Amino acid sequence: MATAVKICGITRLEDALASIRAGAHAIGFVFYQPSPRYIAPAAAGAILRALPPFVTTVGLFVDAPPDEVRAVLARAPVQLLQFHGAEAPEYCRQFARPYMKAVRMGSEVDLLQYARDYHDAKALLLDAYVEGLHGGSGVPFDWGRVPERLPLPVIVSGGLTVENVGDAVRRVRPSAVDVSSGVESAKGIKDAARIAAFIAGVRNADV
Repeated sequence: MATAVKICGITRLEDALASIRAGAHAIGFVFYQPSPRYIAPAAAGAILRALPPFVTTVGLFVDAPPDEVRAVLARAPVQLLQFHGAEAPEYCRQFARPYMKAVRMGSEVDLLQYARDYHDAKALLLDAYVEGLHGGSGVPFDWGRVPERLPLPVIVSGGLTVENVGDAVRRVRPSAVDVSSGVESAKGIKDAARIAAFIAGVRNADV
């Protein structure tokens, strides 16, 4: 199957539409206020209403109180939840929406144990471990640490760029790749040409 592409950290409708035109399967909104790519729920909701069908919309949260997640979803009803903090499996399951669990690839991470603990997740999203950051670091992790066989789909994130995404796809053969800073002209501002080149790099590696 072709490797899916998610463009994360969307803050503007024009960037969402450019991503979709270039062939992105999913777009992501960051609902974590310390992030430079944070978007207010009302603004995200306005973008959602303007999107064409058949595009998966994703909301990123980091250790948010459950009531905060529900309040965001009331204004921005994304289809898939992405949890980037220390959320327990029971926490992730309470929102009546499919979810994926991000794993920051520190030296002691056991991906097989994560897959057992979050067995009902749609995927494990593997990101670089950078102290104090929850995604959007622009730093890749060692792709050789990903086991060949995991019982959950794998999404590779962290430090992906036009230059290295093809190598990541060929080495890991993930279900999807997730990019944010690697296709930006400034934090939170996407570059349409970089998005198109990134997705072309994924497609070339799929061959």
